[in-house]
Amino acid sequence: MARGRIRAKLRKSHLYSFCLFRSSGSGGQSIGGPGFSRTVYCNEPQVLNQKPYRSNIISTTKYNFFSFLPKALYEQFHRVANLYFLGCAIASLTPLSPFSPVSMIAPLAFVVGLSMAKEGLEDWRRFMQDREVNSRKVHVHNEEGGFGKKTWEDVRVGDVVKVEKDQFFPADLLLLSSNYEDGICYVETMNLDGETNLKAKKALEATLGLDEDDNFNNFKGIIKCEDPNPSLYTFVGNLEYEGKVYAIDPTQILLRDSKLRNTEFVYGVVIFTGHDSKVMQNSTRSPSKRSRVEKKMDYIIYVLFSVLLVISLISSFGFAVEIKYSMPVWWFMRPQDADEYYSPKKPVISGLSHMVTALMLYGYLIPISLYVSIEVVKVLQATFINQDIQMYDEDTGIPAQARTSNLNEELGQVDTILSDKTGTLTCNQMDFLKCSIAGIPYGVSPSEVELAAAQQMANDQEDQGELKTLVASKKEKAHKSPIKGFNFEDNRLMNGNWLKEPTAARIMLFCQILAVCHTAIPELNEETGNYTYEAESPDEGSFLVAARELGFEFFQRTQSSVFVREKYTASGKPIEREYKILNVLEFTSKRKRMTVIVRDEEGQILLLCKGADSIIFDRLSKDGKLYLEDTTRHLNDYGEAGLRTLALAYRKLEESEYTAWNNEFQKAKTSIGADRDAMLENAADMMERDLFLVGATAVEDKLQKGVPQCIDKLAQAGLKLWVLTGDKMETAINIGFACSLLRQGMKQICITESGSEDKQEVKEDILKQFTNGLEMIKQENDPHAAFALIIDGKTLAYALEDDMKLKFLGLAVECASVICCRVSPKQKALVTRLVKQGTGKTTLAIGDGANDVGMIQEADIGVGISGVEGMQAVMASDFSVSQFRFLERLLVVHGHWCYKRIAQMICYFFYKNIAFGLTLFYFEAFTGFSGQSVYDDWYMLLFNVVLTSLPVMSLGVFEQDVSSEVCLEFPAVYQQGPRNLFFDWYRILGWMGNGLLCSLIIFFINITILYDQAFRAEGQTADLAVLGTTMFTCIVWSLNCQIALTMSHFTWIQHVTIWGSIAAWYIFLLIYGALSPRISGDAYQILVEALAPAPIYWQTTLLATIACTLPYMAHIAYQRCFEPEDHHIIQEIKYYRKDVEDQHMWTRERSKARQKTKIGFTARVDAKIRQVRAKLNKKQ
Repeated sequence: MARGRIRAKLRKSHLYSFCLFRSSGSGGQSIGGPGFSRTVYCNEPQVLNQKPYRSNIISTTKYNFFSFLPKALYEQFHRVANLYFLGCAIASLTPLSPFSPVSMIAPLAFVVGLSMAKEGLEDWRRFMQDREVNSRKVHVHNEEGGFGKKTWEDVRVGDVVKVEKDQFFPADLLLLSSNYEDGICYVETMNLDGETNLKAKKALEATLGLDEDDNFNNFKGIIKCEDPNPSLYTFVGNLEYEGKVYAIDPTQILLRDSKLRNTEFVYGVVIFTGHDSKVMQNSTRSPSKRSRVEKKMDYIIYVLFSVLLVISLISSFGFAVEIKYSMPVWWFMRPQDADEYYSPKKPVISGLSHMVTALMLYGYLIPISLYVSIEVVKVLQATFINQDIQMYDEDTGIPAQARTSNLNEELGQVDTILSDKTGTLTCNQMDFLKCSIAGIPYGVSPSEVELAAAQQMANDQEDQGELKTLVASKKEKAHKSPIKGFNFEDNRLMNGNWLKEPTAARIMLFCQILAVCHTAIPELNEETGNYTYEAESPDEGSFLVAARELGFEFFQRTQSSVFVREKYTASGKPIEREYKILNVLEFTSKRKRMTVIVRDEEGQILLLCKGADSIIFDRLSKDGKLYLEDTTRHLNDYGEAGLRTLALAYRKLEESEYTAWNNEFQKAKTSIGADRDAMLENAADMMERDLFLVGATAVEDKLQKGVPQCIDKLAQAGLKLWVLTGDKMETAINIGFACSLLRQGMKQICITESGSEDKQEVKEDILKQFTNGLEMIKQENDPHAAFALIIDGKTLAYALEDDMKLKFLGLAVECASVICCRVSPKQKALVTRLVKQGTGKTTLAIGDGANDVGMIQEADIGVGISGVEGMQAVMASDFSVSQFRFLERLLVVHGHWCYKRIAQMICYFFYKNIAFGLTLFYFEAFTGFSGQSVYDDWYMLLFNVVLTSLPVMSLGVFEQDVSSEVCLEFPAVYQQGPRNLFFDWYRILGWMGNGLLCSLIIFFINITILYDQAFRAEGQTADLAVLGTTMFTCIVWSLNCQIALTMSHFTWIQHVTIWGSIAAWYIFLLIYGALSPRISGDAYQILVEALAPAPIYWQTTLLATIACTLPYMAHIAYQRCFEPEDHHIIQEIKYYRKDVEDQHMWTRERSKARQKTKIGFTARVDAKIRQVRAKLNKKQ
């Protein structure tokens, strides 16, 4: 009974009474109308069976048991090359085939089967992940009146479920009650929106009594609500329960894949299941991305198809001519009995039928194993990226991860990097560093930006006194025990000394605002005895830690109150104070402020507010501006120091004033219609007026470890960096200075809107600024002058319009660095698209939050950082790292290697297939276009699959032109990728020409030597089998020796694959020749009895191999001597150990081998050197 009386006294919660949710677009739509037709019968299985909804089974797989074979085959034969070989395999079953069917079908089956197996394995992994999720257990109310465990896949719409602490919600639920009497619970939504802060949910008052298992035996209700949709932040519906109708809003909805935290258990009713749930409605497949190398490879395939078609036409024409004019006199061919394929009377039909034969015969020009070999190589490359210990973060235990292997080589061709700031360049770990209270600044610890600025000033000036003071302060602070979120140091406020300050009352009020104005949840750390806080943002968490360290410890929250322990008081004894929460007006990006209205223990109603200074200052009363001038000056100083600032204000309210306002506010809350949000905002705006300024906070979002050095190295590698941030312009500029994107002497072009209400006038003004900026750059005579473009979000909205975006891009690409401030997630994606499409070069976007997903998916390459903002960016990315600094190694080392490996691998593939395939054409032309293959069918089957595949794959996996250390020491080597030196048409056609030359050398050497000359001591000449086997031996030796010359880096694996492939050829000849003549045919004992005893066989092989490799050796010798590339010089220096013996020369070469850059620490050093030299010249 007592419990019931307590519940009877509970009033509707005011705790989370105001939040401007995103508009659902429903306007005034009524329940039951279009888009709002869902009806859920709570706890009534028999009704549910009559009204079935989608099951709770989720599937993210691409295939199922029945669709795998047809869909996978369809995917494989989407590729033109595979479709061509399928046609050849079918044609091999006809009399027109020059080969046995097995020699055409087996390689195709192997290649397609391997690719399908890879697809199947990847899909099996997705299936096992789905199965794991579907098999999770949850307590579900059953017909016997209790709760029993069921798997998630068995959960149905309308079921009542019980979810316990730290469990995920199995479906979208309506919260009925929790272990707290007020029905509140705390939810982590990191899997949904990437945010790690906890969100409070509140059950309807009508269902608070349903807090025990037995209470659900007679529970019945009907939910009428919106249909499934992807909006995470809206919900429209009502609950019919015990004859009354209750409105449901998003604060009562628990979404699937979010987690219950800080709450023992909750009860809920299932509303949406499986793919109807909001998280699954939001799941979209990542856009399909293909690398530039792969796209270009398609064009090469088309070129080879054209060559194949041309030589097939030549062959068919030649065959038709031979049939018409030569066949009648070839009595041994019995022309009078010839069928229509060889009839002299029907040369056209003969020519057309031979076209089919020729297309099959010369099909080896197209590398059938190219696609599957590249897929295997890329998977192995991705494995090396994943296992690189140099990109493993020991602090978090997170390695780098290649989430897709399709874009490995694209990492080596990046031209522009577009980066988020918070959490990417900076840590998103806020430290309370400084504050201004009652016009007095507090906090003596320098920020990292201040230290960087002091270091720069010390470089520019002889007086280093200020630098020494700052550095000494930093060192002294480093020896103190670190407190996460608190880097503040000022003896005037610490250890209760603030009580001695003349403004002690204002300092106390300042700390009370920090301790009360928030939505955080305290958690006691039993090991330390201190409280930690689950806050909505890192800033809020640092404010609470600061309040705790200054003596105002927030230690408890209930639905209606927060409790603060004041450690330092006039009496000297700690006091616990309760502040009753009347209303919370939450922070949104539109409001840019947060307000709580509380009643203290003395009954006084206080409005406590914190927010952006521009918003707070506009809401001050005349009397409240007492400290405005001093606080503004301090805020500007803090902004220049790279700190994030907020202003704090308060107001005392009379009881009657609050009551009148609250009545209006409650009316706005309970209204239904499209203008509800506007009414709530107006009501809040009415109260947040006539404030009194108390002070301001300054927190530091520290640069991540190694960021300046990484940016410097990327700049030396020739990459451009754009920063896209939501921070205000002053903060972004100072972070730019800290990480050397900006420097003293760099001319800043700041583009801002005029503020006019006339849109056309604003656009004309911005266009004028673009034109002036371009003119300034063009008129600059100093070759070392550097420009930085800085633009804010409002101006960017105009700059991205169709008639202005190219002008904006033209100015941006002329600047050394670009910083876009106050940009929205959509603007980030639009800027990325503009750079990608406008420049036509490879872009990489890197970010760590849900707001970066758009630009990550839009860029050619998306890199996610596993930060504190959740995994949303990582899940949408192509690659992930735990720190920005690892981007240096990912691009400069792995990117360079992967690009060069894949480029050389593809070029070599086309070289070897041309060298092999054209010998078939020459022999056919030599034999009157007869369609006769010079090689045994099994030779041709093994050519791509065994004898030449492993060496080229080892090239693609293990090749290193220079070591990883040298890549980092000589960053300009990276520019070989963006300039596409190893996969331009000059290089591709050069390799094709080399293949053509090798084919001519091999064919004519063999024909000349073996045509009519005695092959053995007994005087026998070579037959077709001997000629074909000898020619094939020359091909195996020449191609494998060629790849050995191509490689710069050898391990035992390369030696095994190259020389093992040659040995495998001879082993095959031994085994194949030993088989019955029914199987081996003319190759029976061919090595043992015919080839091995004949010296001319070995001499021909040696001569052809040397002749084929000499042109390439001559080419690389000329190139290294007269036109060396960067890696050639480095290789020679390393080989002759000049890097050890002549350090001066090594240092000189290192300084040469970097791109001339105008950003980064190196650019600062170069500017200083020029300044010193100018002074010396003046003295002389």
